Amino acid sequence: MMKSRLLLFDLDGTLLRSDKTISKATLQALEQCRKKGIWIGISTSRGEQNALSFIEELRPDLLITSGGALVTCRGKAVYRAEFSAEETRQLIAATREVCGCDCEITVDTADAHYWNYKTDPKAADHSWGESIYTDFADFNKTSLKICVEIPDDQTARRLLERLDWCDGVRFSDGFWYKFTRKDATKEHAIQVVCAVCNISEAEITAFGDDYADIGMLKLCGTGIAMGNAVEEVRKIADRVIGSNDEDGIAAYLSELEA
Repeated sequence: MMKSRLLLFDLDGTLLRSDKTISKATLQALEQCRKKGIWIGISTSRGEQNALSFIEELRPDLLITSGGALVTCRGKAVYRAEFSAEETRQLIAATREVCGCDCEITVDTADAHYWNYKTDPKAADHSWGESIYTDFADFNKTSLKICVEIPDDQTARRLLERLDWCDGVRFSDGFWYKFTRKDATKEHAIQVVCAVCNISEAEITAFGDDYADIGMLKLCGTGIAMGNAVEEVRKIADRVIGSNDEDGIAAYLSELEA
């Protein structure tokens, strides 16, 4: 702990329990770290609008959202990797050509989250935030991240090959794939943070559970996998702790204080 100046947490499956809340024990452990001058950071594939309730609760010093496409340090945006409006249109068109016109899509912009789900996602997840329905027919905005649901592996491979100029990663808890600019990854965002905030990668302890966290955990001085992490994350981690539903983070931080 003494060498860590920044604790960096993924949200879903890591800092958040399955019910999309942060436990009291975890919040207390983080507050103790903050009192010691250690920075608290979030590194999530969620767009900022979908993480607002947690941002307000955690008051992070550092915020990496949309899978690394947007970086904010103590309220100031220091990095943004966007698709132009034309590139966004091309991405949506390619997605519908490969996956079908009725495929489900979400788009993060700098100030909103758009979706075309058949059912309102806010009905299933109270942490979803203020999202906007659209059919994407005439979508004309710059974007940070696009996600697509692709239940068929062969179709997913075709789209990943078609969009090989993007960073495409699957989420383990379903059939969703995220697409950002090639350099818009969590690990690249961390490199930006180190340059801007005068902190070294060795001084960061990162926590994650999913495929998009692998680069982040490998890059940082200490990479911690949750007990519920996918096997690929567990294999590359420096340590595996308790699951997100077992207060694994709180127990780990308390152990370091003992």
